[in-house]
Amino acid sequence: MAGGTESTRLWGGRFTGGPAEALARLSVSVQFDWRLAPYDLAASRAHARVLSRAGLLTAEELGAMLAALDDLEAACASGEFRPTVDDEDVHTALERGLLERLGTTGGKLRAGRSRNDQVATDLRLYLRDHARGVASRLVELCDALVEQAGQHIGTPAPGMTHLQHAQPVSFGHQLLAHVQAFARDLDRLSDWDRRAAVCPLGSGALSGSSLPLDPVAVARELGFTHPAPNSMDAVSDRDFAAEFLFVAALAGVHLSRLGEEIVLWTSQEFGWVELDDAFATGSSIMPQKKNADIAELARGKSGRLTGALVNVLTMLKGLPLTYDRDMQEVQEPVFDAVETLELVLPAMTGMIATMTVHADRIEAAAPKGYTLATEIADWLVRGHVPFREAHEITGALVALCAPDGRDLADLTDAELATVSAHLTPEVRSVLDVRGALEARTTPGSTGPRAVTDQLQNIAGRLDHWREWGAQHVVPR
Repeated sequence: MAGGTESTRLWGGRFTGGPAEALARLSVSVQFDWRLAPYDLAASRAHARVLSRAGLLTAEELGAMLAALDDLEAACASGEFRPTVDDEDVHTALERGLLERLGTTGGKLRAGRSRNDQVATDLRLYLRDHARGVASRLVELCDALVEQAGQHIGTPAPGMTHLQHAQPVSFGHQLLAHVQAFARDLDRLSDWDRRAAVCPLGSGALSGSSLPLDPVAVARELGFTHPAPNSMDAVSDRDFAAEFLFVAALAGVHLSRLGEEIVLWTSQEFGWVELDDAFATGSSIMPQKKNADIAELARGKSGRLTGALVNVLTMLKGLPLTYDRDMQEVQEPVFDAVETLELVLPAMTGMIATMTVHADRIEAAAPKGYTLATEIADWLVRGHVPFREAHEITGALVALCAPDGRDLADLTDAELATVSAHLTPEVRSVLDVRGALEARTTPGSTGPRAVTDQLQNIAGRLDHWREWGAQHVVPR
């Protein structure tokens, strides 16, 4: 690392001595906000250009400033430049690095900006950048689910409500239900990004600047749609962080629901799915075990994501305008949420992509629990029997079968007739699982044709999100 070791504090002018050790230890944030360094440097380059256009940096000073910032960024990326125990935060550390390279000229960059608008800008840049990475990982998980669903469009499965067998469904349809939830998460990320694309830089500590700056140019250079319309709101707003955490928490809930189903499906009681050895673990004492740890960890991490959201909302609820140091507590939950999703999503994707689906076992379970009862009721309705009456007739059939454990198809014609004269032998035409699936033809239903249409539609949506996730909003 170049230069000396003298501490670079950004706020010490009116103080006759340094902070107490206890205060310094409580205040320091560089151990977690160092993640913002690339974004702070990008904002610094934009700010330097604005200062130059305002006549506050000469052309030579601007050139030296940009070269020093580029050199500092390379040193940060390589690990040559790192924060020290004396650096309070990422801004302090980077100013120290700039001063080491430029001397007093480096101090000119501080004009017209404050750590208040810097951190608000940096955090928005970080989240807008990483939201696209999260989106890409979500798309990859959806791709894995879509691939599995495409192989099981016609695989009958017992659809459930209350975790009880309800009606036959396509197993591919069930997998695509999870894709639809994740697609909504992707929609929310894009919608969030539209509101987050507001640039606070130029708002200063809270009141803007008396210097002839150009917030519009800064916003444009940093990939924002426009500058903040109110400088006080700009430095105190953390809605964008709370909203991102809500999207992350809801994605965590969706991951947890998928994880719970995988845990069930891989159990001995279900036996529908077997995980690849690379995406399962064993037991330290029971050698026969094969555990769905990825699914369980995804289920567990959802609590962590929800906790991050509650943490930030609780912290924000009573803050007066404008900036308060409490807001430092936004950063760690945000970083943790991003890193949690970036950790969980690839593992879930690998698990789904490599799992073996035992279609024969799923199909064998499809009619159990009288899942075709509704087909009988619908058949009666097509014969102009009021559904209220059809429901009662079908319930009576189930009551007749249950004591002996018989299936509906096992009833004789005479037994059918004793329950209702409407139950002619033709009712047997609907006592077939595959026929029940084929009969579901309405859009969004579980019939093979409707599921095929759903696959085609979701593929187009995923291509859109694939492109969005590959975008770079921060200048490289």
